[in-house]
Amino acid sequence: MSRVYFTDRDLGKQFPARLREAGLQVERHTDHFEPNTPDAEWLQAAGQCGWVVITHDERIRYKANELAAVVQHGVALLVVVGHAPYPQLAEHFVHTLPRIEAFVAAHKPPFIAKVYRPTPKELNRRADTSGTVVLWYPPSR
Repeated sequence: MSRVYFTDRDLGKQFPARLREAGLQVERHTDHFEPNTPDAEWLQAAGQCGWVVITHDERIRYKANELAAVVQHGVALLVVVGHAPYPQLAEHFVHTLPRIEAFVAAHKPPFIAKVYRPTPKELNRRADTSGTVVLWYPPSR
C-alpha cells in the first residue's frame, strides 16, 4: 500500500503540486474540506484515513484541542519548518523524502515531527541536499 500525504490548507496549491510531480499520492485540504473547517475536525478525518499530514503551522503542538485530535485519532503529523516560498519548501521536502519515509516507517502514530530544510552551507555544497526529520511529540520515546 502506498502512503498518502495530506497537505494542510496553509500550504496552498504549489506545495502539493510539487509533491505530486515527484510521484507522491497527495490529498489537499481543499479537496475534502471547506476553508474554515476547524483543524481538530480535519485532523480527525486524516487520522481515520491513515494519511500522513503535512502542515506549516508550528503552533499546532501548543493548541490543546489540535494536539488532542492528533493523539486521539492517531495522526502522523509532519511540520515543515522554515521561512521560504512554498515551492522551495516543497523542493526541500522532496529531497528529504528518503529520510521522511524512513522516519514515518519507524514511528507509530500519533506523533508530530519537524522537517527541517538543509542549511545554506549544505545547500551551497549540493543543491539537492536533504534536510532532517526530528521527533517533536511525544517528547521522549
